[in-house]
Amino acid sequence: MREQKTIFQNIDWVMTGLFLALVVLGWMNIYAAVYNDEHNSIFDISQKYGKQMLWITGAIIIALVVLIIDANFFTAFPYPMYIISTIMLIAVIFFGREISGSHSWFRFGDFGLQPAEFGKFAVGLALAKYMSGLNIHAADLKTKAIAFFIILFPAGIIVMEKEAGTALVYIAFIFVLFREGFSGNFLLGGFFTILLLILALLVNKIVLVIVLAIIAIAIGLFIWVSSRNKKKAKRGLLGVFAILVIASFAVFGVDTAFSKMKGHQKTRINVFLGKEVDKEMKKKAGYNINQSLIAIGSGGVAGKGFLQGTQTKYEFVPEQSTDFIFCTVGEEWGFLGCTFILSLFLALILRIIFVAERQRSAFSRIYGYGVASILFFHITVNVGMTIGLAPVIGIPLPFFSYGGSSLWAFTILLFVFIKLDSNRLLILR
Repeated sequence: MREQKTIFQNIDWVMTGLFLALVVLGWMNIYAAVYNDEHNSIFDISQKYGKQMLWITGAIIIALVVLIIDANFFTAFPYPMYIISTIMLIAVIFFGREISGSHSWFRFGDFGLQPAEFGKFAVGLALAKYMSGLNIHAADLKTKAIAFFIILFPAGIIVMEKEAGTALVYIAFIFVLFREGFSGNFLLGGFFTILLLILALLVNKIVLVIVLAIIAIAIGLFIWVSSRNKKKAKRGLLGVFAILVIASFAVFGVDTAFSKMKGHQKTRINVFLGKEVDKEMKKKAGYNINQSLIAIGSGGVAGKGFLQGTQTKYEFVPEQSTDFIFCTVGEEWGFLGCTFILSLFLALILRIIFVAERQRSAFSRIYGYGVASILFFHITVNVGMTIGLAPVIGIPLPFFSYGGSSLWAFTILLFVFIKLDSNRLLILR
């Protein structure tokens, strides 16, 4: 066993360096996105980029505090942190301020706090604590049920806050379960569920159920004819029938869920699915995506140059410093700049996975995969929605988008793992 002399001993400088690089580059792009001649100092705290500098300073302080805390704290108290996080998610529904139609923010003067962002690291720690416990086997139904409860319970509360986009992020933890031995059928089932729900919005539901019934009958006949063990065949037929019933309820349940959505949410989904076209009316769903594509496309190979973007500078792109910050990268840095930024994100995710695999404790490995999964989901969806490959659901680009809550939450998420990794040599196998 080795003694850790300083908080910087054994920390992974590759992850730390990538974090600092992304934070600084994000700050520069926020400056470019909202730049104007009247407020041209990057340190002007009356502007978003000046405030982001304060958030970055706070993030660095938070990172240092996390590194100072004993790593055993994170392994000993995941459940209390999970409970506190859940209480905050519930409290914000009743005491939070409504912003853009959702009750998901606490406001303290000019500062806003979104509990859903901080809930991700609490869920990651709780999931790691449970899955790394003794006598926990991925094949057990009880293990599956508790693991999914840990993930989906806070996600359900966030849906009640009318933050469906943020709630979807929690689905990323399923990748962690897959790494820990859960059947790949969960991922396959999830894929077909999403496909089924999309089809339910695009085609006649009665026709869709009839097609599903025909497929189910064909599969049932195949199972019955090809199976020599009729008892197993009967169980297989019952399984196919159960899936058909559940799928049918899901198809018709889409109408109920869709009817409860707000108008702008329905429009975003319809535009993404091609059922509506809206490129001209500002503040409509199609406008956001169209202007985003114009901004990124206008950058060409090498971009227009730093502070030379017109689409973002003249506010043609809505939410240009938050959800659509990647448009600034595309317009001013071009294809090469986008490739460079995405390469940094990819390097960070791959580094997290590599470091997770070298851990001596299952807890640290599972938490590390949770961090990688959350970052991967955020990056994929955020970039995807700016280029029209994903619906606009309003989630930030990690370390890049403007805002204190998201930056601080991602900082805690990452640096808890860096702290756990720095402690790995103190753990006996």
